[in-house]
Amino acid sequence: MPTAAKGWGVESPTDEPHPIQFERRDPRPDDVAIKISHCGICHSDLHFAHNDWGISSYPMIPGHEIVGMVTETGASVTRFKAGDRVAVGCLVDSCRKCEFCISGQEQFCVEGATFTYGVPDRHGELTQGGYSEHVLVREEFVCRVPDSIAMAEAAPLLCAGITTYSPLKRWGVKQGHRVAVAGMGGLGHMAVKLATAMGASVTVLTTSPEKAAAARAAGAGDVLVSTDAAAMGAAAGRFHLIVDTVPVTHDVQPYAALLRPNGTLVVVGALAPLPDVSGFQLIFGNRAIAGSAIGGLAETQEMLEFCAAHGIVPEIELIRGAQIPAAWDSLKKGDVAHRFVIDVESGL
Repeated sequence: MPTAAKGWGVESPTDEPHPIQFERRDPRPDDVAIKISHCGICHSDLHFAHNDWGISSYPMIPGHEIVGMVTETGASVTRFKAGDRVAVGCLVDSCRKCEFCISGQEQFCVEGATFTYGVPDRHGELTQGGYSEHVLVREEFVCRVPDSIAMAEAAPLLCAGITTYSPLKRWGVKQGHRVAVAGMGGLGHMAVKLATAMGASVTVLTTSPEKAAAARAAGAGDVLVSTDAAAMGAAAGRFHLIVDTVPVTHDVQPYAALLRPNGTLVVVGALAPLPDVSGFQLIFGNRAIAGSAIGGLAETQEMLEFCAAHGIVPEIELIRGAQIPAAWDSLKKGDVAHRFVIDVESGL
């Protein structure tokens, strides 16, 4: 039977987050039932809530940085038991049989991966996220939280962590590489910490000089103010990889000019159209501009273990449900260099 639940969400694209009573779907044999302790707030929660990408369904309970404790498991579940510390990220289902699912890239499922909230699932029921008390998730899409990571600090790793870990791993960041991170928000500060742990020399690119202290505290060896033309010119051709975490439309050409020959700029933040880039700048230097989504489930678990092994945790600010609207306003302004985390276990 469906289960009554409380959460914070929106009921239309113009709505502001507020308390909502809703029903969780019927449990299935392969489900893990999770009592949510914490849920991170991601900038994409705002995009989904306001239907900026044209795929949202309502009413909507956002949240895809979910951690908590297993309370029950379905009859066919073999990987988890009651009491396990677990986490759920951006995906809750896929076909599990296409070439991408088989290779651990469920995010590219040819039949369409199921997002954690705001879309119909493979059974036609609307998914609802982690700004709530509990959730049901297919066992293959549940990760384990390492014991050394506090639950509140684990939550942002399920999106901010994997979104930045995946491109750093894919482009082979290692000792001696020079990596730049554009943007010093929730994604940016995780990219700095992860790249530093991989051995890279890290520079933060920012339009906000006041974020320099936060950048250095996260591990950046240098900070480059991108509006300083002279400084940007002096840095031309410096970086092997640039991880661009800026979440809105922006000009990437000034960043691309900072790449070494054969270097790559990876966009992980902005899903909106980006301004034109000079082909000359790319061709004469074998430079590339690429994109990177989240990672698959195996890579997400690998990221959690990497963070545990290297003592990497995000900078967080714990909030209650009533503070969600203010947190969203801060994200809209882009004036935070940490991740907001909803302390669900203390009450919504």
